[in-house]
Amino acid sequence: MTCPLIPERPILVSPALAASIGLEDAVMLSVLDEKTATVRPVASQGQHWYELTGEALAAALPFWSEQDIHRISQSLRAKGLLHLQSAPFLQSQHLVFAFAENTAAASAAPTAQVNAEPILVGASLMPPDWQPSQEVVNRIAQHNIPAAFILEQVPEFVTFWRDSGESQRSWGAKFHQHVVHQWRQRETFVTRKDQETPMTKQWRPSQDAVDVLVRQAGINAQFVEDAIPEFVLYWSERGQRSRTWNTKFIQHTRRQWVRYTSALEYDTEPRRIADNWQPNQDVLDVLSMANIDIDFARQLVPEFVLYWRDSNQVHSSWNTKFLQHAKFHWAKRHQYSSPQGRSYEGQQAATQSGRTRDRSLAEDLNDRSWAS
Repeated sequence: MTCPLIPERPILVSPALAASIGLEDAVMLSVLDEKTATVRPVASQGQHWYELTGEALAAALPFWSEQDIHRISQSLRAKGLLHLQSAPFLQSQHLVFAFAENTAAASAAPTAQVNAEPILVGASLMPPDWQPSQEVVNRIAQHNIPAAFILEQVPEFVTFWRDSGESQRSWGAKFHQHVVHQWRQRETFVTRKDQETPMTKQWRPSQDAVDVLVRQAGINAQFVEDAIPEFVLYWSERGQRSRTWNTKFIQHTRRQWVRYTSALEYDTEPRRIADNWQPNQDVLDVLSMANIDIDFARQLVPEFVLYWRDSNQVHSSWNTKFLQHAKFHWAKRHQYSSPQGRSYEGQQAATQSGRTRDRSLAEDLNDRSWAS
C-alpha cells in the first residue's frame, strides 16, 4: 500500500459485477462476502446463513446511512442475489442473510434478474397470493365473526403488508389480530347507529336534563316545559337521528333563556310593578355616585312598591321612577338653602308645578341641585 491517502484496506469490487448489478449493490455484496469469510455460517434448509450487526455494517460501510443499507440490501434481495431472514434493516438493525446460488450467474449475465422470494425461515415477507389457513379461519370464527367477513379482509391485509415491506414470523397470527380489530370497530359503529333514535312527537327530556336546567342553570321550570314543543317540532321536521337529544335540548333551552331574559331586561312595554320588585344594580350605582346612602334607598323600596301597586298605574321603567323617588326623599331629608338663597321646598314646589314629562330623563338623572 503506497498511497498515503489510503490508511486502511480498500474495498475490492468486481468491475464485471458492478456493470451487471450496479455499483452500490456490488459494493455491499463485496463487503458482505469479506465480512463473512471468517465467520462460521448456520446451516438451515439448504442455505448457509450469516448475521451481521448494525454496528459491524456501519463500521464496514461508513459512507452509507441506515436508509442506504436498508435500500441496497432490499435491492439485492429483489434481484435474487441475497436471501434475507431478518426483518428490514431499519426495523431490526441487523442482517441475517444467505448468498444466493445464482450470484455468479448474475455477474456473468447482466440482463438476467431472478425475482426469487426469500426462503421462509423464521420471519418472512408477505407472499402476493397469501391466504389464511383453515385453522386460522376457525380460530377467528370462535369470536362469532362470520367467515364471509374474515375472507373480505384478506386483499386489504395482503396489500398493506406487501407495501410495508415488513417481515413476520406468523402472518396467520397477524391476520387474526387484524380481523378481530376490524370486527370490533364494525360492531362499535353498528351499535352506535342502533342507539340513535329519531325525534318523535311524544319525546320529553329526561329528569336529569330538567334538573340541570332548573337547579343548575336557574331557568324557570315552566319556561323549560314551554320549550319542549318547539324543540320537538324543529327536529321532527329535519328527520335526523341522534343519541344525545337531552344534550341538544339543554343547549337549545339555555340559548332561548338568554334571549328571553335579555328581552325582558330591555323591554319598553309599560306594565304594573311586581310585588317583589327591587331596583337593579345600575340604579344603586347611580345613587351611590350621587352620594346617596344605599341603605336609605333600600328602605324606600317597600313603600315605593306599595304606593304604585295601589295606584294600579303602569310604567315602562320602574328603575327610573325609583331613582327620581329616592333622590326626592334624600333631598327632603336634608333640607337646605342654595347659595342663591332659594330653599329646597321652593324648588320642589316649582318642580312639581310642571309635569315630569317636561324634563328629559338625562336631566332627571343628572339633577343634583339638592346637593348644592
